[in-house]
Amino acid sequence: MSKNNNKQHPWHGISPGKNCPDEITAFIEIVPGDAVKYEIDKESGYLKIDRPQKFSNAVPALYGFIPKTFCGKSIANFAASHSKEKISKGDGDPLDICVLTEKQITHGDILVDANPIGGLRMIDKEEADDKIIAVLKQDEIYGNWKDISDCPQAVIDRIKHYFLTYKNLPGNHQPVIIDAVYGVEVAKTVILKSLEDYKNEIE
Repeated sequence: MSKNNNKQHPWHGISPGKNCPDEITAFIEIVPGDAVKYEIDKESGYLKIDRPQKFSNAVPALYGFIPKTFCGKSIANFAASHSKEKISKGDGDPLDICVLTEKQITHGDILVDANPIGGLRMIDKEEADDKIIAVLKQDEIYGNWKDISDCPQAVIDRIKHYFLTYKNLPGNHQPVIIDAVYGVEVAKTVILKSLEDYKNEIE
């Protein structure tokens, strides 16, 4: 093991996994029960408070992003080719991921190994903002799921509800659209497109 006294930037300094997209490394920002929404500070790599959670909707899974990904031109073009909605660009952030697990993980700022099973094609103000859905690797309950078809509809509905409502504030309604729930093969393609965008637009 080599000694490294410098913390690697979670977005730029950590591998998305040597077996990506079949197995991926995810950086977790927030966990169920967090009373505030944390997100990565793009300059420093540390977590910062994005905003307090003003209402009772809580993230229903571990939530973060896949390192060395970016939602740019390839993500936008892929989403637009599979959607009737107007999509002008990617959202300009790393690719988001929800990781399902039976375990109660109490804080973010951690790395987890996960297997993608599907995702949501979300469109926010004409921006492609996909959400990959994955299961924690070797999880006793969810670890054997291979595709979104293995996931109960109630779990999918809970994830969809969170993303359709988490930006809603009184007098400041920001509608988002989820126009598709897709399976594992599409999810892997979305991950590869986001890796392509990172190489082309960030590196």
